Amino acid sequence: MSLIFLTIFLLLVSGYAGTATYLNGENPVFLNLTALFVISILIVGALWTWMLRRQAAGFMNALDGMVDRAIHGREQLTHFDETSLSSLEHKLLRYIEITKANKQHLETEKNTIKELISDISHQTKTPLSNILLYSQLLAETPDLGGDTRLLLDQIEAQADKLEWLITSLIKLSRLETGMITLHSEVKPVLATLTSALSHIYTRAENKGIGIQLECDPVTAARHDHKWTSEALFNLLENAVKYTNPGGSIRIVAESNEMFTRIDISDTGIGIGKDELEHIFKRFYRGHSVREVEGIGIGLYLARKIISIQGGFITAASEPGQGTKLSIFLPQL
Repeated sequence: MSLIFLTIFLLLVSGYAGTATYLNGENPVFLNLTALFVISILIVGALWTWMLRRQAAGFMNALDGMVDRAIHGREQLTHFDETSLSSLEHKLLRYIEITKANKQHLETEKNTIKELISDISHQTKTPLSNILLYSQLLAETPDLGGDTRLLLDQIEAQADKLEWLITSLIKLSRLETGMITLHSEVKPVLATLTSALSHIYTRAENKGIGIQLECDPVTAARHDHKWTSEALFNLLENAVKYTNPGGSIRIVAESNEMFTRIDISDTGIGIGKDELEHIFKRFYRGHSVREVEGIGIGLYLARKIISIQGGFITAASEPGQGTKLSIFLPQL
């Protein structure tokens, strides 16, 4: 910008000098006066530019010191005067005070939520354990009628479902409030995939669903083994749940320049395009799967775990043609 103004200034001065010389001829006195005028203008312009730069540098140094003092809570650089710098400093101090107050408020809320989660976990664990225990004891009672045994099975199943829901909500709350810290490091993803598969393999086998895994042992990504394994388990559990008996699931892991991609493809019922953008929302369940047992928190929790690690999940599906969920984990 300064170069543009300098160019315009020089053009105006030279234009004026040239026009004046052309109109008044080559009078030596006039030429000397014109040269003196041009030199004076250039000197004044240079001094003015130098003063502006010096003032700007002084203002920036004062501003830098002001910000540094405000951040570290030191004595104010300016006092209550009418300068723009003083006004800016006091606004900055006010902003920092509000930010600190908000931070303290958020910390207080975080601790409150932490205590609430701990209370919920503690208060619900014992009653649920007792319900499951009493159900098992009743189930061992001889000469139980068929209807009674069926009701006991339903009680036990619903108690298991409630226990899983509470556990998932506690995990999710701890992740969202930062109470749980994920320890990501670059390591092969094969062990993580194998760990997730080990928890889902029996269910797939009971439904006659074949599982194919394609992953080079050296394929690596930056991730937390435990939590990434849980995210993969949630995705695989959905794949098994919504794939008909005799179907198949294919898992492919490969690396590119920035991410390691893990594709989980199934031959299940698929998802409509109008529902595809909603499947990662909390408690969302598609219209076509309302009759299938589920809560709708697994995909949300999986996406939360992956996003905390700097990755993301995408989904592609067609009704009746299966679903492909892709996890992208950073390499560095």
